[in-house]
This record gives sequence, structure tokens and C-alpha cells, in this order.
Amino acid sequence: MSDGALTALVLAGSRGPSDPVARHAGARHKAFVPVAGVPMLLRVVRTLVACPAVGRIALCLDGDAPFEAVPELATLAAAGRVVRVPSHGTPALSVRRALDSLDTPLLVATADHPLLTTAMVEHFCAAAPADADLTAAVASATLVRRAYPDAVRTYYRFAGEGYSGCNLFLLRTPAAGRAVDFWSRLERHRKRPWRLVSAVGPLTLLRFLLGRLTLEAALERLSAQTGARVRAVLMPFAEAAIDVDRPADLDLAEAILRRGA
Repeated sequence: MSDGALTALVLAGSRGPSDPVARHAGARHKAFVPVAGVPMLLRVVRTLVACPAVGRIALCLDGDAPFEAVPELATLAAAGRVVRVPSHGTPALSVRRALDSLDTPLLVATADHPLLTTAMVEHFCAAAPADADLTAAVASATLVRRAYPDAVRTYYRFAGEGYSGCNLFLLRTPAAGRAVDFWSRLERHRKRPWRLVSAVGPLTLLRFLLGRLTLEAALERLSAQTGARVRAVLMPFAEAAIDVDRPADLDLAEAILRRGA
């Protein structure tokens, strides 16, 4: 990617004080909870500002988010480097609506990833296949467990290896919107398992349950169903898979940052 070619969208919507991290910290918005003394949203923004490939940064925030309470964010907004876009209830719907006003290529990150580094973003952007409409960053279970054996992560088990998402996506072309629409439909049906089965196909689901579905085959199936070329980049950074979803994650992130990982 050439310098400044990417717009970065940071998903920072709130589930309110019911979010376990926000409740633990006594805050309303998880994105503004400090991690080692710095709001996690600000850590992500600082990383993106330092990336040569990233130009404008759009923050997807609720209307009552305490944006102005973080002077550094307000300064970046005044300089035109950071803009606000509204949150729309779910991550997929927020990305879909943002695509209506933001151009591709669009880099999507999340505010609850305080361990995100410039090296991670640069590696991901450089490794993303040029022919992919949408690329997702993943880390292997082997890598993450070797570095952080006590970390509780969600892994999707494919043939030979498990993978964890890294909350980093590159929407290279407008066709990526088709994959986002599919994601949005899955979000709506997350409490209706039979709908999920019909979405991915029973044979694909069976191969997955039997441990016979490779990650590559799953992405090919997803590409065929969405009409968008979906690919993955295997990240060499264990920390790329560690976001802050629970208080234990907050403790782990702070410990990693304090020892300079």
C-alpha cells in the first residue's frame, strides 16, 4: 500500500455498563477504559497514526462516547486526521454503514485491541493477497498457546490447527461489502443454529465438526457463498490474537505492555 492510501475504521461501539470490562473498570464505554494508564482506544489510534499506509482514521462511536475527554483524540480530530462515524448496534452493520461513506481500501480494527502495533498492521497489509476482496488476520492456536498458555482465547478448529481471529480486516474492493452483508446475516441468526447451518451448508458444517475442513477450504466456501474473494493472513505475533473481552484479558494486556512485549 502506498503512503496514506488506507482509511482505517476503528470499531468502538459500546454495550454500556453491562459490558464485563466496563463494569469491572466502573466505566460506561469499554473503549475508554485505561490499559496501563492509557485508554485502549487511544492506544489503537496512536498505532494507526504511526502507520505510513494509513491516512484518515474513522472512529465508530456511540453518540455519548466521551471523545472530548481525551485531549489527544480531540487534537487529532481538529487536525482532520480523525473523524467520527456513528455506531449501528453490531460490528457488521457498523462496517456496512461505514462503507457507504468511506472509500475502499478500508482497514478495519477494533478499539479493544490495545496490543495492536505498527509492525502488526504493516505485516498484515503487506501480506494481504492483492486479488482478495476481503482479508482477515488470524493467529494459530499453537503460536498463542506457546506464548501465553494461560490466556483464554476462542479458537476455530480446522484440519490440523486451530485459529483465533485478530480483529484486523482489509476490505480492498467494494465487493468486500458482499462478505460484510453475509456477516451481518450471520449476526442476526446467531441464536438460531439451524439458520447458521443453512448459511454455511450442512456438508461444510459436517466436515468442520469432524475436523476435516481446512482453513483454505473454508475460505473458498465462504468466497463462493458471498461472491467476494475472502482470504486470511497468518500473523506471526501471538499478541495480535489478544483483545480485551473480559477483566482477565485486561490484566494480561497490562502485564504484556508493562514488560514491553
